Amino acid sequence: MLHRAIATLRDTLRPHLGLSKDRVETLALIVVAMVSARTVNLSHLAAERPGTTLVASTYRRLQRFFQYVRPGRDLERDWAAPIAAELAGLPGSGSWYLALDRTQWRIGSHEVNFLVLAAVTRRFRVPLMWTMIRGRGNSGTRQRIALMRRYLRLFDVSTIRMLLADREFIGHAWTDFLCENNIPFAIRLRGDLRVTTEDGHELRLDARLHWRRRTKVFTGWLGAGKDRGRHRLSFTAKPLESGEWLIVATNAEPRAALAAYAKRWAIECLFGDAKTRGLNLEDTRLTDPAKLGLLMDLVALAIAWAARAARDLLGTRWPKRKSHGYLAKSWFRTGFDRIRNLLRSDPMEAIHPWRRIARKPRKTGRVV
Repeated sequence: MLHRAIATLRDTLRPHLGLSKDRVETLALIVVAMVSARTVNLSHLAAERPGTTLVASTYRRLQRFFQYVRPGRDLERDWAAPIAAELAGLPGSGSWYLALDRTQWRIGSHEVNFLVLAAVTRRFRVPLMWTMIRGRGNSGTRQRIALMRRYLRLFDVSTIRMLLADREFIGHAWTDFLCENNIPFAIRLRGDLRVTTEDGHELRLDARLHWRRRTKVFTGWLGAGKDRGRHRLSFTAKPLESGEWLIVATNAEPRAALAAYAKRWAIECLFGDAKTRGLNLEDTRLTDPAKLGLLMDLVALAIAWAARAARDLLGTRWPKRKSHGYLAKSWFRTGFDRIRNLLRSDPMEAIHPWRRIARKPRKTGRVV
């Protein structure tokens, strides 16, 4: 029965991919196996293959898949993004929040550092695209801009309700790019950053916020002197229990941006879904950037699959809540557990959510 489910998934995915029938079947096997086994480790995935084929033979087949299949050569770059979006049902929602953040871990002496752009809705979060950063450092402005341009090649700017990012993602060249492309954003700032206010003062944000009898919402420019942004932004802040300020820069309505910023935490939850709470991404022994990028594509499909399974199971309902008000299970975990159960009892029903991509996703948007 599982053989048949993998073959059906292969036939569903094949029109979307420029791969041979065998390669697509291997891809389908990996996605199914990583959900079933709750790991991305190839030796464990090989044991999930149904039938009498030797585990060692399947393991070698998976190794060859990552060795010879390359996004940008055998597959279109960002090939998984429109499939994951269609599978999760994002196009039907019109627009969604985008969250930008990094996740990193170590494989032996090798540092893995991904800059990830994820879609966030009221119920679920799905990674759409990513880029690798060398070493443990932060991302650069060029890397962020390149990532956003890749997004705009596949999706229209109208799909972005607001881009959410933490204090790492700052810089007037970056915010100027977002303003010039009509991308609304809410980005947290450090208190020691300098800004230029409308009355011409050049001072640190925390100094501006401590002026007595002044509102905690004001407009100005990021930076000072020659190192100043071209676009005027709004700045809004509120004190936290820790005693520090939560300061957000935005080109949208400031109070709405401050409220929306709380949704940025969803990408941290997403990293948990991909790691210890779900697929255990850190189990991989792959270190080659191209192979890791392909693995992330498959992880994105698995997470989108869980999102669709939860939607199909619950409809308009929400997962049950405990007495303290928090969900007993997250939206991801609800769908994830549902798929794992069905893969053992009714594999054809488990892959039923993939019917959402029966038609080929259309590329929309523009290149900037």
